[in-house]
Amino acid sequence: MTSRRTFLKTGTAAVGVAVIGPRLLPAAPTQPLPPALYTDAATRELMMEALDAAKRAGASWADVRISRNRSNSIQTREAQVTDVVDSETMGCGVRVLVNGCWGFAATEALTKGGVGMAAQEAVAIAKANRVAQDRRVTLAPAPAQKDVTWRSAYTIDPFTVPVEDKANLLLRANAEALKAPNVRFVSSGLSFVKEERNYANTDGSVITQDYVRSWVTLACTAVGNGDFATRGPEVVQPAGRGWEYVLEADIVTNARTWGEEASEKLRAKPVDVGRWDLILHPSQLFLTIHETIGHATELDRALGYEANYAGTSFISPPEKVLGKLKLGPEWMQVVGNRSERGALATIGYDDDGVEPQDFHIVKDGVFNDYQTTREQAPMLDWWYKSQGKPTRSHGCSYAQSWADVQFQRMPNVSLQPGARDLSWDDLIAATDKGIAMIGRASYSIDQQRYNGQFGAQICYEVRNGKIVGQLRDVAYQMKSLEFWNSLDMVGGKSSYMHGGTFNDGKGQPGQSNAVSHGCPPSRFRNVNVINTGRA
Repeated sequence: MTSRRTFLKTGTAAVGVAVIGPRLLPAAPTQPLPPALYTDAATRELMMEALDAAKRAGASWADVRISRNRSNSIQTREAQVTDVVDSETMGCGVRVLVNGCWGFAATEALTKGGVGMAAQEAVAIAKANRVAQDRRVTLAPAPAQKDVTWRSAYTIDPFTVPVEDKANLLLRANAEALKAPNVRFVSSGLSFVKEERNYANTDGSVITQDYVRSWVTLACTAVGNGDFATRGPEVVQPAGRGWEYVLEADIVTNARTWGEEASEKLRAKPVDVGRWDLILHPSQLFLTIHETIGHATELDRALGYEANYAGTSFISPPEKVLGKLKLGPEWMQVVGNRSERGALATIGYDDDGVEPQDFHIVKDGVFNDYQTTREQAPMLDWWYKSQGKPTRSHGCSYAQSWADVQFQRMPNVSLQPGARDLSWDDLIAATDKGIAMIGRASYSIDQQRYNGQFGAQICYEVRNGKIVGQLRDVAYQMKSLEFWNSLDMVGGKSSYMHGGTFNDGKGQPGQSNAVSHGCPPSRFRNVNVINTGRA
């Protein structure tokens, strides 16, 4: 872990950009591990000072986060580099409870005086909130995590890789994509995030974590017959891994294939509207999981606390849906977790100091549980008691930086593979009339996550168990309950893959969370398909 003194020597720059992309990559090759992780003594001293100052000012409970947030991106187009951005911030955020009311303040002044003043300000804000806050906060119990560390699944820190190497990789990939017929434009990019996070609370927890996220994009545009078609930019999923993940993606080798797919799309026939069976690749289905199950099972949305930004949820109220709402077939399992290696929301400990647990959101096709934090779990105390379970947080608290207050954010939400080890090809072979859809494209969802429309980058017509050619202008319309209950086949463990996003937005003011969604390829029966063509 970089020391506070090292932090203070660093500067800041412009903020980079990040978006969504799918694709599972193989396990990392064996590499020397990064240096051992530990909590720097100077940082620990500052965190203890902030907690002591909060208690002296009247807080009944407090936590503190000191973190260093770095981002780097490089963007190219054809044979030139168009943008290189580095940013870095470091600071301290203090959150307190006073008479059951929250207060939060943050500072860049990493001195005892600076963090002490932030703690006092947080207490003053909590006292002021007593006037407007009618509900008093009760935290679910959580054991103290004393002097623990955790590092994400990276072996090569991308911030140690020269920018020349990054640019060279992208430009070589662009050159290969331009060899595909009709491809005239190619853009590509690399984006990286590294967070070094220190956390402590008045329960006695002291936690140090270090994680890296990486993302590769490449978009090929083919031009011909007075029209154009694009494959990408989300051709490779973002991952909670390092430079080794970028190398494994092998974008130089794959770029020409992606370009050829764009070229073939130029000749694709428009889809006929109507009812089709859909075989959805994980690189497409992950987004539908995200919008219709991921966001819909956030407890603050279900209770109406989150409404201004992206709406509430159709999976509500809790007393009418928990253990009762049939979301899919009886063999459908959806798990929330922060433990899958290389997934974007994977973390050792959340921003409440909780070690996250894996939990069933959907169990045997029935809605089973919401995503929760220490603040939220007591709101479902009646449900956990009825199930004979302790009231505890699922570890879903997160803040995008030291300057932002933590709140409930989505873990990895994943549709589990089936008992039979079916593949993508098996699902296609079992389909008489269908459309196989790969990669996310345009989409929309209503304010309760119930009515939606989703497109794909590449769509193939399936007839009598075989792919017969590409289709274009394809999107499916769905109602969430109807859609998930039409699920009739899923792939097996060997076909399970992740899709994900760097920038899942939520909150007022807004924050971004990185999250992955695993799933196997899956088939949905008799889904309404529309033609989105411009003509």
